[in-house]
Amino acid sequence: MQRSNTHSRVRLLTYLCMGVMALFVVRLFYLQIIQHGKYVEMAEAEQVKTLMIPAQRGEIYALDEGTPVPIVLNQDVYTVFADPVSVAEPDKIVSLVKKVAGGEARSNLGKLVRAKPSRYEILATDVTRKQAQLMKDENLAGLGFQKTTRRVYPEGKLASQILGFVNNDGIGQYGIEQGLNKELTGKSGVLKSVTDISNVPLTIGDKNVKKPAKDGKNVVLTIDRNIQAYAQQAIARQVQKLGGTGGSVIVMEPQTGKVLAMANYPTYSPADYNKVTNAAAFDNAVVTSPYEPGSVMKTFTAATAIDRGVIEPTSTYTNTDHINVDGSIISNASLGQTGVITFQHALNWSLNTGYVTVAERLGGLNDPPGKADINRKARDIIYDYFYKRFKLGQMTGIPLAGEQPGVIVPPNEVQGNAVRYSNMTFGQGLDVTMLQVASGFCAMVNGGIYHAPSIVAGEMSPDGTFERASAKSGSRIISAETSRKTTEMVHKARKAFFAGTDLPGYYIGGKTGTSQNIVNGKYSDTAFTATYLGFGGDTTPRYVIMVRVLGDGLSL
Repeated sequence: MQRSNTHSRVRLLTYLCMGVMALFVVRLFYLQIIQHGKYVEMAEAEQVKTLMIPAQRGEIYALDEGTPVPIVLNQDVYTVFADPVSVAEPDKIVSLVKKVAGGEARSNLGKLVRAKPSRYEILATDVTRKQAQLMKDENLAGLGFQKTTRRVYPEGKLASQILGFVNNDGIGQYGIEQGLNKELTGKSGVLKSVTDISNVPLTIGDKNVKKPAKDGKNVVLTIDRNIQAYAQQAIARQVQKLGGTGGSVIVMEPQTGKVLAMANYPTYSPADYNKVTNAAAFDNAVVTSPYEPGSVMKTFTAATAIDRGVIEPTSTYTNTDHINVDGSIISNASLGQTGVITFQHALNWSLNTGYVTVAERLGGLNDPPGKADINRKARDIIYDYFYKRFKLGQMTGIPLAGEQPGVIVPPNEVQGNAVRYSNMTFGQGLDVTMLQVASGFCAMVNGGIYHAPSIVAGEMSPDGTFERASAKSGSRIISAETSRKTTEMVHKARKAFFAGTDLPGYYIGGKTGTSQNIVNGKYSDTAFTATYLGFGGDTTPRYVIMVRVLGDGLSL
């Protein structure tokens, strides 16, 4: 009987052991087979980190006698971050970052290092290499460092409104930085690696994946460093001399359409963009601010009429100092040049009546002195030349942020009437940018070929080679003979009043323009914009220069 009980107990223990073992097997099967994927994911989440490899932003160059020189560079700095899940000593990290990073540290460090389940919280930015090394030497778990770059400007304020700046998120703002942000930014890479407890990537492991970063393009601008520097000094001097509130200047190469300089005053330092109190200082008014350019447009009216064969510079009309267009009286600012005079004389003295008369002749009419009819034919021709050929009132496509098209009202609209088009002949009733006017004027004096304005000369390759952009062909918009005659008219217009100021041996021409500013919806009697548009060279135009100064009560 005792033996039977013993056997029973043995069998029971055997069954119990087998049952427990079965439970272990089932549990292990469940964990290792059924739940295998889940635990692999958990392990990878704990051990495998995906880190971004930032691309280096492209640098920017200007030209110095044809050789690229850097005007925007990158400086290595570090972003300090925490992985709150891995942080073991949050107070030590807070104390360390405050002590070493100082003003570059975030104000809420205590909250950031404890922000579980987040795996990435930025604690400080723009930390130097030395500062980063001091913190790294403490070997605190969950504290990481990521090398980045910040923009530095070795030329200070040079070309600031052309360049723009890069904000704290690494995004280009204004100018080329915004206009070519994608090209300059490049494409970040990815590093997926097994890491240790301090998030340091291990060098071995089948989970490692690395996709290299593609750095941004190094852009070379057409800007000439020396011309740009002088242009900035000159516009600042002139605005201050005239008592203006602001001003702009553009210098172009008429044979190619390349922008050699583009400056505005007031200006700013891109390195200190966050200290600017008036955001208007960021705008490049040469491309962002359409305006009525005034009498510089008489050169465009003359070119249109000469190209259509309706006038010559020596053609005459009878000036009475006033002209009636549909009941609207248009007068000359300079009175007394009355009688039979040439259109060259009218350009020299900037007589509005002369160029309203030119518009009338474009329509095949010739009213008695003191009256003009700007018919639909005339308006169609002016629109064709101003808008379609000279590209006024159109976006140029230059890669500068904020470019505006302006407005030229078509003749088939109600506002495109005779009065508006008579005003357009002498630079009112239309809104255009300086870049548009200067580009059109380039075609007027270069033989009649329109080149779209350009500001990118090429790229600097990684090995330091200057790779020039392919030259784009222009399109003929006026005849070479029209260009020659109009250029000579502009030369004589300058010579009539400024001959004594020009150095001998140079061929120079230019035209003034003054327009009233609109204040509270009306033309002001005190606020003006003064413009000068001209060319210069040895025996042929080598440069086109346009200057604008605006303000209330200018000392013109």
